[in-house]
Amino acid sequence: MTTDSEQTHWSVAGLLDLFDVRPDGSDRFSGDTGIAGEDERQVVEGTQILAQAIVAVTKRFPEKSLRSAHAVFARAVMAGPPVEFDIDVVHEGRSTATAVVAVQQNGRRCITVTALADVPSSDVIRHQLARPDVAGPADANVSPMPMAGREVRLVDVVDVNSPDEVGPPELYAWVHYDPIPARDDLAKALVAYFTGHLGISTTMRAHEGIGTSQSHLTVSTAPLSVTVSFHEPVSWAGWLLYTHESTQVGAGMSYVRGAVHTEEGELIASFNQEALIRPLRTSDAAIKTQARL
Repeated sequence: MTTDSEQTHWSVAGLLDLFDVRPDGSDRFSGDTGIAGEDERQVVEGTQILAQAIVAVTKRFPEKSLRSAHAVFARAVMAGPPVEFDIDVVHEGRSTATAVVAVQQNGRRCITVTALADVPSSDVIRHQLARPDVAGPADANVSPMPMAGREVRLVDVVDVNSPDEVGPPELYAWVHYDPIPARDDLAKALVAYFTGHLGISTTMRAHEGIGTSQSHLTVSTAPLSVTVSFHEPVSWAGWLLYTHESTQVGAGMSYVRGAVHTEEGELIASFNQEALIRPLRTSDAAIKTQARL
């Protein structure tokens, strides 16, 4: 999880370059994983691969706008070897297109992404979820999630990883990026990238004595799926507000739903995350911490 990495050598500009996958034959793209964190964490964030898949699908359907993507993280992607994106076009019509992206590394399928693209039309009716009435970026707490060009501020939370941060199962995160990409596909990829970062922390916040600082050490945690829906062609200036609400946790799994608003109040995306939260098994303890999910 990004929340406990120390990737000070990562930058937003470098991340956008990473998202911009390369054509590699018919309906096939390839991308790099980037480098391991300074803590030698080897597992690549699932939402980084989701972001790359969003760009791949957009390049495959250049006349359409990506509307939603649902990713299932079946196997860990490791830092180092390149990742391959094989696009199976289920349907390509005048108004909509659907594709399933099989993400492979070293010949093994790791992630599946189902994507929907469409040609936006004029409104018949319109409404949106209002932006939550919470403290603005200036009054929120700076969160140490290092990345050059990115700043994260949390409302009413000082240390998101601490077991001592107890409150309702909700988190409000203001995020600022520099640069903000002008390309719609890269903007959507960047919005999607952060949707998996704070879900597990949101769930744990409601339970005293447990926090994401314990992840991979005394408790096994991992995002298993993320779905993101884009409601408008994505553009913004200034800050984005990510709202997280954990509606249920039990039987080893948590569910979080969320929304992304601009500082001016426009709803540009909604998302949800399913994640694993389970006791660390004896067999897990035999795996190096850097390679655990």
